[in-house]
Amino acid sequence: MNYNINKGIGRTVKFKGLKAQYLFIFAGGLLGTLILVMILYMAGVNSYICLFLGAVGASLIVWQTFSLNRKYGEHGLMKIAANNRYPRYIICRKPVHRYLKFTPKQNAV
Repeated sequence: MNYNINKGIGRTVKFKGLKAQYLFIFAGGLLGTLILVMILYMAGVNSYICLFLGAVGASLIVWQTFSLNRKYGEHGLMKIAANNRYPRYIICRKPVHRYLKFTPKQNAV
């Protein structure tokens, strides 16, 4: 008997050079563009305007997603998001003498 072994376990998902979270951005952006065009068409907007907006929106999504993938790499967007969660510096608004003041502990009886 022959059994196929999946040799792609643990590897990142790739599609046409896009990796990991960029696939979700790509698919979500194209789906959002499609839904926007459908809503505009159903609302009665001229079909040529709908086609133009759909083509421009889809091409912008494709271009921006591939440029983000090229610029930041596989884990780059997660690193940027994690970096934005931490403050650049800690603000201390207490006067310095409040930190240097020594207060002895009271012994509990």
